[in-house]
Amino acid sequence: MIFDWVTFGEPLSFWQMLLRIVAAVVFGAIIGVDREVKNRPAGMRTHVLVCLGAALIGLVEQQTVAHVVALGAAHINVSMGRLTAQIVSGVGFLGAGTIVIADRRITGLTTAASLWCAACLGLAVGAGFTTMAMVACLVVMVVLKLMQRIVHVNTYKRLEVQFIHRADTLNYIREIFDQMQIKILDQDFHAETQGDGQNVYTNVYTLSMRGKTRYQDLITILSEHPNIRTVRTRNV
Repeated sequence: MIFDWVTFGEPLSFWQMLLRIVAAVVFGAIIGVDREVKNRPAGMRTHVLVCLGAALIGLVEQQTVAHVVALGAAHINVSMGRLTAQIVSGVGFLGAGTIVIADRRITGLTTAASLWCAACLGLAVGAGFTTMAMVACLVVMVVLKLMQRIVHVNTYKRLEVQFIHRADTLNYIREIFDQMQIKILDQDFHAETQGDGQNVYTNVYTLSMRGKTRYQDLITILSEHPNIRTVRTRNV
């Protein structure tokens, strides 16, 4: 391809190595900017460094093999892929640092995956397959920016609603679910009497929500009712 600088058995020139390094920085920055804009744990600098480091490892391995091949000694064996294999597995530890578990919610998985992809892009660029890396970078950006808008998946959500005046409030909740085309898959309930003698009810709904339905909109609408005291998400 026109953007590929693949040379087998020949050491690279300074300019060839420089072009690969610049390409790795560009690809890492493209993915990192998306994460930075969305205020994710790993931003532009992290993705650039991961992609650049992986590209350097790819360059080191290719240059090492090229120098060995240039010796022309038939009895020397060349082992390909040992350094790059360590990158593929080792970046997982860095990605794990972006995964946060708080209030029984897990965040950062997409950022961890984007870091791993940035490392793979760096390895591809370091090996000289820049066209392949360019196409893969484009696919990664489509996944990060457009996939949720294009592919709508029905998701299961658990919602805890605490309220008073059971009959009137339950009718209101069911009406909202019907208007937003939300299906109740399961329902747990609990009732307790407060010190003033008023009954407080707690329902935990397992809901099937259409792809275009926003969880935040549902919570906002329910919380506006005067009988509903608390609305919050539940993971278990």
